[in-house]
Amino acid sequence: MDSMKSFKGYGKVDEAEEQAFRKRTRRRLLILAASAALLLAVVAAAVAGALVHRRSGSGHDDGGSAAPAPELTPAATLKAVCSVTQYPDSCFSSISAAETANVTDPEQLFKLSLAVAMGELQKLPGYADRLASKVDAGDARDRAALAVCAGVFGDAVDRLNDSIASLEVGAGDSILSSAKINDMKTWLSAAITDQETCLDSLQEINSTLIDDVRAAMENSTEFVSNSLAIVTRIISLLADFKIPIHRKLLGSSSPPSEFPSWLGAAERRLLQDEASAAAPHLTVAQDGSGDYKTIQEAVDAVPKKNVSRFVIYVKAGTYNETVVLEKSKWNVMMYGDGKTKTIVTGSKNFVDGTPTFSTATFAVAGKGFIARDMGFVNTAGAAKHQAVAFRSGSDLSVIYRCAFDAYQDTLYAHSNRQFYRDCDVTGTIDFIFGNSAVVFQNCNIQPRQPLDNQFNTITAQGKKDPNQNTGISIQKCSITANGNVTAPTYLGRPWKDYSTTVIMQSTIDSFLNPKGWIEWVSNVDPPRTIFYAEYQNRGAGASTAQRVTWAGYKSALTATEAGKFTVGSFIQGSEWLPQTSVTFDAAL
Repeated sequence: MDSMKSFKGYGKVDEAEEQAFRKRTRRRLLILAASAALLLAVVAAAVAGALVHRRSGSGHDDGGSAAPAPELTPAATLKAVCSVTQYPDSCFSSISAAETANVTDPEQLFKLSLAVAMGELQKLPGYADRLASKVDAGDARDRAALAVCAGVFGDAVDRLNDSIASLEVGAGDSILSSAKINDMKTWLSAAITDQETCLDSLQEINSTLIDDVRAAMENSTEFVSNSLAIVTRIISLLADFKIPIHRKLLGSSSPPSEFPSWLGAAERRLLQDEASAAAPHLTVAQDGSGDYKTIQEAVDAVPKKNVSRFVIYVKAGTYNETVVLEKSKWNVMMYGDGKTKTIVTGSKNFVDGTPTFSTATFAVAGKGFIARDMGFVNTAGAAKHQAVAFRSGSDLSVIYRCAFDAYQDTLYAHSNRQFYRDCDVTGTIDFIFGNSAVVFQNCNIQPRQPLDNQFNTITAQGKKDPNQNTGISIQKCSITANGNVTAPTYLGRPWKDYSTTVIMQSTIDSFLNPKGWIEWVSNVDPPRTIFYAEYQNRGAGASTAQRVTWAGYKSALTATEAGKFTVGSFIQGSEWLPQTSVTFDAAL
C-alpha cells in the first residue's frame, strides 16, 4: 500500500492547476477545429489550382472536349490520408464525424485526428480511478497497477496536449516544420507507450481486469496511432495531393557538431567540471550544511514548469530514499560529487508487491532533465525480480557520468528522447529496457551473475507501433562482465512486435553467447517486424558468425543504415544537445 500511495502523487497537480489545464485543453481543441474551418478557403483555392493545372496538362483531343479530371473531394482525401494508418476504418469514421471535417488538406486532417484522439484519451484517467474504486481493498496488486494506469493515462493526455499546443502558430508561421514533426512523432510515440505501460502493469500480475481495460483503451490507442501515422507521412501526403509544402519542412538538417543540439551553451557549462559550474539554486547535504537533507525535499521546492535551468547540487553521501521528479518539474539539473560518492539508493521491488513501473529508486518525468556525477541503486537483489534503479520519461534529457546498479530491470528508459554518456550500467535480466528513443554512448555496460538457472539479457526494447520513432542505440560502448559471469548472456531480446535495438562500434567481451540474442518466448522466433542489428563491433564476443537467423535481425549494416541510429539522426541530438556541454559524437 505504501508503494501505491507514493505513486498516486506521480505527475499530479493541484486542483487549480488541473482546472486551468482543462480550460487550456478545451481552448486548444476549439482552435484546432476553428483553424481547419478558417483555412478551408485557402486550401480549397490551392487544391483548385492544382486541379486546374492537372486538367490543362492532361487533356487530350478526342474530337470533343477533354474528359474532366476527378474531383478531389473531402471524402476521397480523408480516405487517402487514412490509408497510411494501421487502422484506416476507425481513422475515416472518427474524423469524418467531426463537424469541420469537410477539408482536403492533410495538415488539417492531421489536426482533426489529434482532436479526435484527445476526446478519447481524456476519458481514461477517470476510468482508471473509477475502476480502482470498485476493486476489493484486499486486491492490493490490482489497485497498485490501476494507480500506474491513472498516472500514465494522464501523461498520455499531456503528450497529446503538447502536440496540439505546438500547432498554435502565429501569423506567417507554418503549421508544421521539420522540428515540429520530430517533436510530435516523439510525443505521440510516448502517448502510445504510456497506454501500453498500463497494460504491462496489469499483465505482469495476470490481472483479470486487463481485458476490460484493453477494451476501454481501444479507441484511444487506435486514434493516437492514426495521428502518429499521419504526421509520419505528412510530407509525402502533401506531395501526393500537390499541395505546396512549407519551405521549413524541407530545411536541411543540422551539420554534425560536438554535442547533440538539444543543449545550449549554458547547459554545456553546467556539464563541465565542477569548478566551472554555475552556483546551484539548492544544495542537499545529509549533515545539514545545505538547504535540505533529502533530495526529494529539494525536488519538491523546485518551481513548476521552469523555462530556465534549475540546478540542484547533492553533496557526497548515500541517500536512502525514493525520489520522483514529477512531470511539472521542467529543466532540472542535478549533480553530485561523483557516481561512487553521491548515491541514491532504494529497494522497492515487484516481489514485495510494487508494480515494476513504480519500483524506481529515482524516477523523472519532467522534460529537460540533466543528471551528472551521481549513482542510482536498487538493492532489492536478484531474488526480488523486477527492481528499477532509475526510470526516465523525460524528453530531451541527458545523463552524464552516472552509474546505475541493480539486477533485473536496472534502467527503465521509458519514453521520449534520452542520451546517456560515460555512464556505467550493471544488471542481469532486461537491465536496459523501455520504449524511448535512446542513445548510449561511451558507456560501460556490465552484466553480472544472476540467480541459478537464469540468463542475462542486456536489453529489452518495447516498440509497439511501426511508426514510433523509438529504439535502443548502443554506440562506442564497452560491454564487459561485472565479476565472474558464467550464466548465458545475450545482447537482448525483443519485447514487443516492432522492437528496435542496434549495437554498433562497441567492444564486446568473450562472455557473450555466440547466438548474440535470444527470443522472448523460448524457441519461438520473434516477428519479422523487429529490427535488431550490429555494426562494426569488436572484441572476442563481436563475431556474428553464429548469430540468430531471425528475419528481423541484420548481422551487418551499411554506413547509411547505421547512421540512422546515431545521435544526430535518431534523437535529433544535433538540434538540442549542444546546449548541455556533454561531449557526444553526432555521427558514426
